[in-house]
Amino acid sequence: QVQLVESGGGLVQAGGSLTLSCAGSGRTFSRYIMGWFRQAPGKEREFLSAMNWSGGDTVYADSVKGRFTISRDNSKNTLYLQMNSLKPEDTAVYYCAIDADITIQRWWRKYDYWGQGTQVTVSS
Repeated sequence: QVQLVESGGGLVQAGGSLTLSCAGSGRTFSRYIMGWFRQAPGKEREFLSAMNWSGGDTVYADSVKGRFTISRDNSKNTLYLQMNSLKPEDTAVYYCAIDADITIQRWWRKYDYWGQGTQVTVSS
């Protein structure tokens, strides 16, 4: 059974930083696409970033490009999201997800496995 567990969320002031982690278990994810999404109340789930298995291909949403950095450690089955220069509009529940594919997709319904989410709140 595949499990993804996010951690690292919390309350931070605008301009601050947080690093989210997503630990996977149940199988080896080294060949899969891993990504980050977020969802604010009343809004659609939003793609943030994704990375292929080698880390050689990464994609970012325009809203986070230059501020967020995705990385992964396949030896630990763990995905990370370093978030800098946080803004109040970044407030949301953040999710990691896995797509058992080789091509990065932005559409959240393409992803096969999801974590439970971690809350990030940015105060102004």
